[in-house]
Amino acid sequence: MPCYQLDDQLWFPSVDSAEDYGLLAVGGDLTPERLLFAYSLGIFPWYNEDEPILWWSPDPRCVIFPKKFHVSRSLRKTMRKGKLHLTLNQAFDRVMQGCRVQRKDNEGTWITREMLSAYHNLHLHGFAHSLECWEGDDLVGGLYGLCLGRCFFGESMFSLRSDASKIALAALARTLGSAGFELIDCQQTTDHLLSLGACEISRDEFVKRLAVGGVGPEYRLRSEFPQQLVGWVE
Repeated sequence: MPCYQLDDQLWFPSVDSAEDYGLLAVGGDLTPERLLFAYSLGIFPWYNEDEPILWWSPDPRCVIFPKKFHVSRSLRKTMRKGKLHLTLNQAFDRVMQGCRVQRKDNEGTWITREMLSAYHNLHLHGFAHSLECWEGDDLVGGLYGLCLGRCFFGESMFSLRSDASKIALAALARTLGSAGFELIDCQQTTDHLLSLGACEISRDEFVKRLAVGGVGPEYRLRSEFPQQLVGWVE
């Protein structure tokens, strides 16, 4: 399969043109218009600091269906202790930086300075969101991603305390499940995500489920992200 070179025009090749491991196109930019268009098609950017922008649409795709999120016994125990508390969209840039630092220290990061700026702009436009996990006044974990229609496209999460990011993800799943969301996109499959209830679906099914969730180029771009978190009651 060819890898397409993008230009200044706002377009993407069909996701069916992606290479076996998901690479679809190279180049373009990270303007809000292009990013929103990409996500509406099931495409996302992922590249290192010294690379051109790379666009991906993997097959299979790792997703979490919100009502099927698995909360382990140990995670429930951590939640009940009440030492950590959550907020919504209160420290978006700090969450991105936390994800960037943790990834950079461990295995390198795709959260480049250009990505930081691009998703900050999407946050200002009401499409990118964060959940923050706090221990007192200290930010100890969180996650961020992008929302279109009733689908959430997870980008990254970090944790400085045991289970902090899991608690944020559990709260996200509970909140989105209550709001009738179709899925949480996890992009890449990991054993960690599978242990939390994630599963793999084909690219074709992923695109179909985006449409069910009100996402696609034929829809007016909008976000139905809830305005407040649903509390955890067990």
